[in-house]
Amino acid sequence: QVQLVESGGGLVQAGGSLTLSCVASGRTFSQYAMGWFRQAPGKERELVSAITWSGADTWRADSVKGRFTISRDNTKNIVWLQMNSLRPEDTAVYYCAAGRDFGTTSTSRYDYWGQGTQVTVSS
Repeated sequence: QVQLVESGGGLVQAGGSLTLSCVASGRTFSQYAMGWFRQAPGKERELVSAITWSGADTWRADSVKGRFTISRDNTKNIVWLQMNSLRPEDTAVYYCAAGRDFGTTSTSRYDYWGQGTQVTVSS
């Protein structure tokens, strides 16, 4: 069992930065690949970035390449999403999720989800 709690969201101006954190409870965190998803009003939840259980490999959606960086520390049970050069279209609720398959975009393939943190980017 893994419980996930996100934090770090907020209101930021376009061009600004935020770092989201996702802290996991449970001894099996290091066995899971992790993903950051986002969901804007009226839109489907989409995978933004993912990282393997070891942190050796990462993936980012084209829309965030060069701006967002995912990382993790298995000794602290935490995964981060560093977001730079934020745009109004990045506005969404951001969720972290744990799953067995690295980089899958299907939400059904993730076993655990956090409650989400709101990111709002003003123009």
